[in-house]
Amino acid sequence: MSPPAWLDRFVAKAPSLAVPAAMRPPRAARPAAVLVLFGEGPDGPDLLLIQRAATLDKHAGQPAFPGGGIDPDDDGPVAAALREAAEETGLDPDGVDVLAVLPELHVNRSGYRVTPVAGWWREPSAVSANDPAEVAAVARVPISELTDPANRLRVRGPLGYVSPAFRVRGMLVWGFTAGLLDRFLEIGGWARRWDRDRVEDLPPDVLGLSAGG
Repeated sequence: MSPPAWLDRFVAKAPSLAVPAAMRPPRAARPAAVLVLFGEGPDGPDLLLIQRAATLDKHAGQPAFPGGGIDPDDDGPVAAALREAAEETGLDPDGVDVLAVLPELHVNRSGYRVTPVAGWWREPSAVSANDPAEVAAVARVPISELTDPANRLRVRGPLGYVSPAFRVRGMLVWGFTAGLLDRFLEIGGWARRWDRDRVEDLPPDVLGLSAGG
């Protein structure tokens, strides 16, 4: 099954996504990749997200795209993103068509330079928290829920920095992943108007889990 027409605008714009100066990665940063996986789920067009285990040293407890470091045996970011997604969620990489490779972005707190790899879930497979040591939960999050103004807000960190966030499927999505989602909804043409004056402090329990992320 070919990618649906609702992905056309995203696929056309994603490879030339503008990278802010603050997110341009130093070459010394460790390379990593994440899989931005679009599908047609039971509740319509969706994206695959995971919630990282609370015991991890970095990004503990945070919702994220599946992914991780690029290993020497990986044939670049595409292979790494698919491998990590398979390890974390149990998805079958053979059912994924790669749509675009996006520019690298620097995640300052973890020191990674991350390449987002966009994919179309041509043949969806069952997914779950395949590696409990790394993943606490897996969710197919409908794009309609991400764009719902009721689920959108901005969060304020302990240093006063304010950034986009989403409340979906029992998760508070913030940080690097929420920033990417915010950009993706805009370039895909799916974004709706929402109250950007709705600002909340990051909950203490989230800050406690995510001291490294």
